[in-house]
Amino acid sequence: MWRQNPILAKQGGQKVQSLLSPLECGAVQAPSSKGINKQRGISLIELIMFIVIISVALAGIMTVMSMVTRTSADPLVHKQALAIAESLLEEVELMPFTYCDPDDANAASATAAVVGGAGCFATTEGVVIGNEGETRGGATPFDNVDDYAGYAVPVVPDITGAGGLAGYPAVIAVAPTALFGIAATDANGAAQVLRITVTVTGPDGIPIAVDGYRTRYSPRAVP
Repeated sequence: MWRQNPILAKQGGQKVQSLLSPLECGAVQAPSSKGINKQRGISLIELIMFIVIISVALAGIMTVMSMVTRTSADPLVHKQALAIAESLLEEVELMPFTYCDPDDANAASATAAVVGGAGCFATTEGVVIGNEGETRGGATPFDNVDDYAGYAVPVVPDITGAGGLAGYPAVIAVAPTALFGIAATDANGAAQVLRITVTVTGPDGIPIAVDGYRTRYSPRAVP
């Protein structure tokens, strides 16, 4: 009322005006909305960005996991191929390496890889690399290192002929080579050192090759 009738306030004197002056200055104010209007939570744009970032991260993780799962069997395949190759290499290296075929009548007494005289009765070894009609695990099995030259099978059986693992074909190469001052062949053209290379290919198509050397250190040792 005093705002509508300022004359009344003046008539009330100085004391009344002093009491009413705070109201004129707006001492009583409405509560500020500054604190009430503070933002709470996240906006829609922030939510969309969060979803996109998480989706990209999850896609990357799933891709890596897929690659790891797909190739997790590779080490096992390689180890199996290596085990087969090493087994075959050991088998070849343990075979006799003689002047004569171990079935030759003079195999235990020959002094050179030649036929006649002090040499072999009929069949030498190491002059022509390869077998003399023998087979691995057959009735007349391999009995000399160079018999394995060119041996190749799609499935490697054990030495008795029993079937082995499928999907691991093997190839064996045997060739004369020089080693530590020893000539590849002697004066008669017979091999003195043979390099043996066994290659096994696993189901993944990756070949595993191992090499070994065999010298003719005991040319009259027959089984």
